[in-house]
Amino acid sequence: MREHRTTIREFLGQYFHIGGISDSEDIFSLGFVDSMFAMQLVLFLERTFDVQVEDDDLVMDNFKSVDSMTAFLARKESATV
Repeated sequence: MREHRTTIREFLGQYFHIGGISDSEDIFSLGFVDSMFAMQLVLFLERTFDVQVEDDDLVMDNFKSVDSMTAFLARKESATV
């Protein structure tokens, strides 16, 4: 999962400076994410990690931080095993 975390941070870093935030900080409440970027984020996760984000998965808690996205990916990957 460390690789996932690094890849997510690199993706986010392409769009805004995240060097000073922790992996647990809510990127939505910090004002980094709008609705259009949220969709880019979902597409990035699907394509990069080969997961299918279902309608039921589209809750902010799955995408609000690097930690939450990493945990979400772990759940999705364990469900396919």
